[in-house]
Amino acid sequence: MKMLKPCIALTALLLLTWQCSSQTPSPTPASQEYLAAHNQARSEVGVGPLKWSDALAKSARLQSYKQNCSFADLSKSRYGANQLWAGGLAVTPKAAVEAWVAEKKFYNYADNSCPPEHRCGVYTQVVWRKSTDLGCAQAACPKEQSTLTICFYNPPGNIVGEKPY
Repeated sequence: MKMLKPCIALTALLLLTWQCSSQTPSPTPASQEYLAAHNQARSEVGVGPLKWSDALAKSARLQSYKQNCSFADLSKSRYGANQLWAGGLAVTPKAAVEAWVAEKKFYNYADNSCPPEHRCGVYTQVVWRKSTDLGCAQAACPKEQSTLTICFYNPPGNIVGEKPY
């Protein structure tokens, strides 16, 4: 009986740990909107869906607040990144993603190029086949009457010499 009590206690602890770790927080309406807009663009070119990452969203949130409503230099980030600064208006998650996807019309898949006056990299990151995880955040900037939206992608896309899909 002495050995049975520790075994029962250990089993109960393991079950409790498993139950707590297997529960994931409910997705927020904003995270669902970011995902839906991204996955719509990806499905249009035959690329599988992204999944939401709370860790990437937290990194994006920290970065967006750290920037004080200015564009960030994210070139040294270990994640792929897109950002949108919008002055004078609130931007929905869907509208932010649609702004990046709008660059699709300038992207030439055949030779993997973009006219220099456009930023097709924001579009190609959205549809980058090898990216599987997404996390986004938006900072409201009342002083500037603007918003800064940042999305992080893992693994990162826009690898030089590779096509997105």
